[in-house]
Amino acid sequence: MEHEAIIYHIYDAFNRRDVDAVFIYFQPDVVWPNGWEGGYVHGLNEVREYWTRQWNEINPLVTPVKITITSDSIVEVDVKQLVKNLNGDVLADGMVKHTYTFADGLVRRMDISGL
Repeated sequence: MEHEAIIYHIYDAFNRRDVDAVFIYFQPDVVWPNGWEGGYVHGLNEVREYWTRQWNEINPLVTPVKITITSDSIVEVDVKQLVKNLNGDVLADGMVKHTYTFADGLVRRMDISGL
């Protein structure tokens, strides 16, 4: 599967809170940013724990707006990020950049930056 298709599957599954559907596209030792608390988590178990904690406190919805393939292994995604609390109040609404590093066809790392 091409990187762009994988990216769309990842965001769709994340927004549905289907962790296992996301993980089929991740390396087992994936490095993932903890955009909520800071730092990074490492490996599928830590990503699952982080997302579960996050979803118990906030409700993020992330939508890819623009995907740029910069090399065989790097994909940049401009993302609309809407974050609400569990009562539905908007906490954040804006654009961020997610940069994915692929290895052997799977996500090895993701980084977050501003646009």
